[in-house]
Amino acid sequence: MRAVEVGYEVVGFEVDKDRVDLLRRAESFIDDVSGADLTDALLTGRYTPSGDAGDLGGFRTAVVCVPTPLRDGLPDLSFIEDAARMLGPHLTTGACVVLESTTYPSTTEEVFAPILEAGSGLRAGVDFHLGYSPERIDPGNPTWGFRNTPKIVSGVTEASTTAVAAFYDDLVDHTVRAPGTREAELTKLLENTFRHVNIALVNELAIYCHELGIDVWSVIDMAATKPFGFMRFTPGPGVGGHCLPIDPSYLSWQVRRALGRTFRFVEIANDVNDNMPGYVVSRVVEHLNRTRKAVNGSKVLLIGLTYKRNSGDARHSPAAVVAHRLADLGAELSAVDPHVAPHEVPDSVRLVAGGPGVVEVADVVVVLTDHDAVDWELLNRYGYKVLDTRNRLTAPGVDRL
Repeated sequence: MRAVEVGYEVVGFEVDKDRVDLLRRAESFIDDVSGADLTDALLTGRYTPSGDAGDLGGFRTAVVCVPTPLRDGLPDLSFIEDAARMLGPHLTTGACVVLESTTYPSTTEEVFAPILEAGSGLRAGVDFHLGYSPERIDPGNPTWGFRNTPKIVSGVTEASTTAVAAFYDDLVDHTVRAPGTREAELTKLLENTFRHVNIALVNELAIYCHELGIDVWSVIDMAATKPFGFMRFTPGPGVGGHCLPIDPSYLSWQVRRALGRTFRFVEIANDVNDNMPGYVVSRVVEHLNRTRKAVNGSKVLLIGLTYKRNSGDARHSPAAVVAHRLADLGAELSAVDPHVAPHEVPDSVRLVAGGPGVVEVADVVVVLTDHDAVDWELLNRYGYKVLDTRNRLTAPGVDRL
């Protein structure tokens, strides 16, 4: 959208036909791109959503941002490889290709480049420019967006770095040049591993504070008053989205493959964060036990199914894991989430609009995602039956993580 806004002619290529159709109708499936944004772009005549590979011809700059999932714990670069095979025949001398997908160091040079070269007959860094620039989007962040977040840029040669920087300088307020593509690739992994490890720290602290009878939220609040040497992270039901559950494992895998060693911080963080949904379920059991109720047959109301506040992104959401485990124990599940798409709702969960009726009949209410659109005043009135994993409620009697 930003490239169209500044005057570029843009082909938005997508292999999923349904998504192409949505884009052509100006119906967005991305939190930070509105239907109005798509409409404005389409009306310029410079934006063409397409699933036809023939529309790739004649490009001067190609930006590749495709999924890089884990398959059985191993990095799956098949989407990057497919994108390179598709672009290769359309590459021309002087063009620039930029990879944005999160991946392990050396992917751009050792995986992406050879396929582009084979498909085009051209040499990366000699006949065409090739670089890496990690995406840095924080969905739903009202302060930091694509334009004002500094953009890391890199290339396989100095000339490629200059070409990549020149493109993004048209789009964003500030670019930062990395020494090379491997440094840029690792920067992205470091950023997300840093968050992953620190979230794991406060998650484990929350578990022990509960057992010790200490209010972990007050501890974090007090520590955050220190103006230096501390950064605030908060516990929750686990981590989700397309970054934290995956990216640190890319780093761990690369260290094991290249050096034969274990990245211990990542392994420990994975273990803590992966087990948080199970811990939340144990706290639900504990909460129900206090009123002499079993999980089996109890009515459990889940607040939030997406992984992040005010977002519709349910990818790898810990809320889904909590729901599945409670369903396995025989709970009757319903959920309130104004952002989640209906097809993302687990089969065992009935999506409800919310209101006094559904809260009144619930045996326990579990806050998993603290969307602003939820009626928090209503939930405060029923605080005695709430397990709050996000510290959103203020009423006395609320059971906090």
